[in-house]
Amino acid sequence: MKTKRFNFWAVLMVLFFSLSFVSCSEDDDDDDNVGEMMTNTITDVAASDANFSILVDALKKVGLDDDLADANSMFTVFAPTNAAFADLLEELGVDGLDDISNDVLTSILLYHVLPVSKMANQIETGYYSSLSTGPADGYSLSFYVDMTMAKINNRSMIVQTDVKADNGVIHAIDKVMLPMSITDHAVANPAFTSLAAAVAKAGLADALDDETATYTVFAPVNDAFIAFLSDLGVGLDDLAADDLSPIIQYHAMNAFVPAADVAAGYFPTLSTAFEQNIKVSIDTEGGVMLNNNSNVVATDVVATNGIIHAIDKVITPPTIVDIAMANSDFSILVEAVVKAELVDVLSGDGPFTVFAPTNAAFEALFATLEVSGIADLSKDDLISILLAHVVSGNAVSSGLSNGSVNTLNSEKTLEISIDSGVTIDGTINVILADVQGKNGVIHVIDKVIVP
Repeated sequence: MKTKRFNFWAVLMVLFFSLSFVSCSEDDDDDDNVGEMMTNTITDVAASDANFSILVDALKKVGLDDDLADANSMFTVFAPTNAAFADLLEELGVDGLDDISNDVLTSILLYHVLPVSKMANQIETGYYSSLSTGPADGYSLSFYVDMTMAKINNRSMIVQTDVKADNGVIHAIDKVMLPMSITDHAVANPAFTSLAAAVAKAGLADALDDETATYTVFAPVNDAFIAFLSDLGVGLDDLAADDLSPIIQYHAMNAFVPAADVAAGYFPTLSTAFEQNIKVSIDTEGGVMLNNNSNVVATDVVATNGIIHAIDKVITPPTIVDIAMANSDFSILVEAVVKAELVDVLSGDGPFTVFAPTNAAFEALFATLEVSGIADLSKDDLISILLAHVVSGNAVSSGLSNGSVNTLNSEKTLEISIDSGVTIDGTINVILADVQGKNGVIHVIDKVIVP
């Protein structure tokens, strides 16, 4: 009988391939486990550091821990330490996170997050939009970073930087940041110290803290206030609250108007003296100017109760003459007022209501009279014509009624009709109403009133 010979090499090869297969399968299993277990998101990094344990508890309380663990998004988180949260609880007069509502806590936490990853060397001094919802859809609350001092909102110091995560970066801060009102922003930014001082002295700090209202504030920078006070020949200490209040109110509107919604025209302010208007102009490159002399230099600082745009000059309410001079559609009217020597009269205290003809209205008059322009009309003729356009008092459109109205030309009365729009003497139409100045109001008309 033959015996089978043992093939050692064949058996060895079988064992080799079997072990290789098992090893590859185990490696694949290990790779799958690594993908599931070895994450390093913002939430993971915070949870691994005992100094952020209260922050992690807060994130879990409102369900933001999962959001900051999203591997498909990138974040920058200014992370308050435990000591920062302890200070906050004392500041709010509460015992713990459970005493803070989820809505409030969510707003606070999101106020510390940017929707982009920024290392410390990528952060410049200026404003940043957080993920915390602002007072209008699509606009998030802003905070101000001063990198020269490593400080945020003049409140929180950056004490550690560039703690990397897979989906962003953490910078540790020593105080919890709280969403800020318009007044808070003025106080927090060193470029607005003069404005903040003026608001405080005018007694308007509480008004601009009002969370039941929504404002747009055109905020003069410090250099603007310095130039304004220099022109007046006074210092801030020389102005009383009654002097400052109308100035501050004239820089504010009772609406939320972001840069994207700014339009040219005349817009009412919070000024209580006849609800005075700001004139807004937009140039061909999108630059915005107020009252023909103050440029908007920064936009869309979003506060809890409104929005701030920085400007380079303090604006003051114009007289009706100033309004006419600032509008190219009134250049012929201004020429007539100058020739008639009525500038000082119409720049006086008043108040006056002026029905102001446009250039097109004057050109139609010139064609009717067969003259080339103002130069062909005498001073006396112009005085008679112009005074027929002026009524004593500040008569806004809502206060007009059907009937006769006396003018400053004693021989001319105006027949006012408000049945379908405002018309004068049957054929003259008011095409723009209520352009308010500090000494009266202008209504724009499409024909010259002839006595």
